[in-house]
Amino acid sequence: MTTYFAAEKDTLHASLERHRDAVLRKLDGLDDEQLRRPMTPTGTNLLGLVKHLASVEYGWFVETFDGEAEPFWFDPYDDMRVTPDETTERIVAFYGRARTAADRTIAALPLDAEGRPSWRDHRVSLRWTLVHMVEETARHAGHMDILRELIDGATGDHPPVTGAG
Repeated sequence: MTTYFAAEKDTLHASLERHRDAVLRKLDGLDDEQLRRPMTPTGTNLLGLVKHLASVEYGWFVETFDGEAEPFWFDPYDDMRVTPDETTERIVAFYGRARTAADRTIAALPLDAEGRPSWRDHRVSLRWTLVHMVEETARHAGHMDILRELIDGATGDHPPVTGAG
């Protein structure tokens, strides 16, 4: 039996990291057309979900706690749409930078630190924000599970185990 012991902040951050990594694994092995392919009537696609998660990481972790996010080249209220001029590399790199910026905020502040999202009329704690972003990332990783299965049949949130017998 495996038992895990960690401080609350470390536990929440590790959970967020697992879901973030699962999001990126959903892109592995797919070509650009597959990553952009609209899979729902509203146009949801894998790459658009990554772009959305990057923008909300910047919003919730950086802007909410008075950090400075990089300027967006798109309307943040239309962040799931991927235009033809947005490359896969650009969006994946954007997600990487958002994660790094969010991680700086997480490392620098205590769980009880308070911030105020500019789009809300109330304050939130870093603790609440971490829980919210674990939920948000897990929710969209689940969407990505379904989209990926519809594209090529791949399932699961971990790389396949090879050589197991």
